Amino acid sequence: MSLLQDLQWRHAVKAYDPEKKVSKENIDKIIEAARLAPTSSGLQPFKLLIIENQEIKDKLSEKALNPECMKECSHVIVFAAWDRYTAERIDKVYDLTTDERGLPRGRFSSYTDKLKSIYLEQPAEENHAHTARQTYIALGLALAQAAELKVDSTPVEGFDSAFVDEVLELEKLGLKSVSLMYVGYADADRDWLGSMKKVRVPKEEFVVEFK
Repeated sequence: MSLLQDLQWRHAVKAYDPEKKVSKENIDKIIEAARLAPTSSGLQPFKLLIIENQEIKDKLSEKALNPECMKECSHVIVFAAWDRYTAERIDKVYDLTTDERGLPRGRFSSYTDKLKSIYLEQPAEENHAHTARQTYIALGLALAQAAELKVDSTPVEGFDSAFVDEVLELEKLGLKSVSLMYVGYADADRDWLGSMKKVRVPKEEFVVEFK
């Protein structure tokens, strides 16, 4: 099946079968798709938190827009971005890059110095807005990989991010939650959206061409 067919197949599931679990192999593939996502300057300024523990899912669901969906899905994936850029974080990524490529550390110092001069002067809020945007690229690829595997999913912004951060103690990691992704297998009887036609804006309205 082609990517376009996979995307036509997927939808934001509204009810999951709590008895059906996604295999570790498929979870790992979804994670890898997100890990391989492009990011600004290759900094990967976010982490994924994979939650299978039922007690944690139940706790997080207390302030979820669709609490049953969160409780009953197989896994909740939290996309959590850096709270801000730091010199240490930038250097760590580029030290890894040079080490993996067999290059001397500092090979890209002129570029990393430029990044620091831009980001380190910004307020933390502006920094986080930039790191948060990077997570959406990874979320999109994770959704596409799940669709290719025929794993159902739901992208989520309807949650209390401060509450999620508190429950998962993300401040200790220098992270803030941005979006969630539920994965599992739909309960066909309760997933009211599953039987409906996928609707998107027509291409003629969606695209503006400059020829």
